[in-house]
Amino acid sequence: MIEQQNTIIVIPTRLASRNLPGRPLADIWGVPLVVHVWRRAMEAKIGHVLVAAADLPIAEAVRAHGGDAIVTERGHATGSDRVAAALSMRDPQGRYSHVVNLDAGLPVVDPLSVQRCLAGLTNETVDISTVAAALSGADAVHDPAIVKAIAPLAEREVAFARDFLREPPITQPPPFFQHVGIYAYRRPALDTFARLPPSPRERQLGVEMLRALDNGLKVAVVRIDNLPLHVASPADLEAARLALKEKK
Repeated sequence: MIEQQNTIIVIPTRLASRNLPGRPLADIWGVPLVVHVWRRAMEAKIGHVLVAAADLPIAEAVRAHGGDAIVTERGHATGSDRVAAALSMRDPQGRYSHVVNLDAGLPVVDPLSVQRCLAGLTNETVDISTVAAALSGADAVHDPAIVKAIAPLAEREVAFARDFLREPPITQPPPFFQHVGIYAYRRPALDTFARLPPSPRERQLGVEMLRALDNGLKVAVVRIDNLPLHVASPADLEAARLALKEKK
């Protein structure tokens, strides 16, 4: 049973960023970006919220605003690997049986999307749940920077993932759905994921869910209505400031 006392949201984050160095500490109306993400996680009200930081200044910023943070090693391959490392330090006894990995670049994410991701685990056969939103426009569909969740979401709100690709399959007609960086793991599935080496397809495409699919883990995709702004560039940061103006 999914209950608050056995669920934790972990936000993996680091200062190193290819397009926006220092992103977690970027100022949005006097508050670091990572704290805005932490606040959205708190608003979801599904369990404890922990920031897993690769760098001490991030953890200090979160704690200064009343949040919980832990410092991990820097060299983890993916956010989910950092989440698993943080929990091995904070919760080695396995109290938290359900773990939500929330991308640290989502300061305006709808808390309902986080809730819906966790709800994907109500199907007992699912190991990992994630979310996706409909794509529109040929440019977005063929943008290799956008990961497409390949699942029959046009017919249903929740479906098993068939693949995660950067280019849509030639044989599949639209609509296509953009994968969003929110994941809900059963704790054994997270531990299994973290023990596995990155799969060849994961290395090639830079998509961590391919490690799960390529090793037989069952991934559910939940359709959400709104694509959240993901901050990955200075322009995105300005858009986030505009979106959060009323919350300052």
